[in-house]
Amino acid sequence: MTLRINSEVPDFTANTTQGEISFHDWIGDGWAILFSHPKDFTPVCTTELGYMAGLADDFAGRNCKIIGLSVDPVTNHSEWMKDIEETQGHAVTYPLIGDPELKVAKAFDMLPEDAGDTSEGRTPVDNATVRSVFVIGPEKRVKAMLTYPMSTGRNFDEVLRLLDSCQLTAQHQVATPVNWQHGDDVIIVPAVSDDEAKAKYPDGWDSPKPYIRIVPQPQ
Repeated sequence: MTLRINSEVPDFTANTTQGEISFHDWIGDGWAILFSHPKDFTPVCTTELGYMAGLADDFAGRNCKIIGLSVDPVTNHSEWMKDIEETQGHAVTYPLIGDPELKVAKAFDMLPEDAGDTSEGRTPVDNATVRSVFVIGPEKRVKAMLTYPMSTGRNFDEVLRLLDSCQLTAQHQVATPVNWQHGDDVIIVPAVSDDEAKAKYPDGWDSPKPYIRIVPQPQ
């Protein structure tokens, strides 16, 4: 299965560090972030999991659940979590999916179908493509995807910013410009006519070009 923006995310049942879940049921009616890792006990991922744990309340405040995935078994995850808390200063309170048969990694198009059916004997290099972030909306569709190399730690402050933008644009017919931060001005999307925009924004908008209509962020 090839995932693209607006694709429905695969549903699956898997063991996690917090018990068995059915993914769509676990997401529920809110948003979710699934972020994946090529192997347990890898240094860059250790820093990422710890930092994400420190942001748990920020995501929860946005009605967004966090879940991690690594191709190793849950028993390995539990040991790794001890290292994460010791070295990063944050306990991992969100679930980590065990994917020892590589089923979830394949379903999310992070590994090819011919990658085999076990994590045993595989190295982080073998799983290098299992380094993605998926922002998932309440309708269980992909809103955004990010993929990083193993050598580059992901910026989860940026993931928060991305989530803010996705949630704002899902609620209002606006887009967020370059380097947008929560509270900054936004852009009325081209699909909204000027007449429709006047009804929504009776105070008007700034328009350096006819196709650029800038308004304050809707509340």
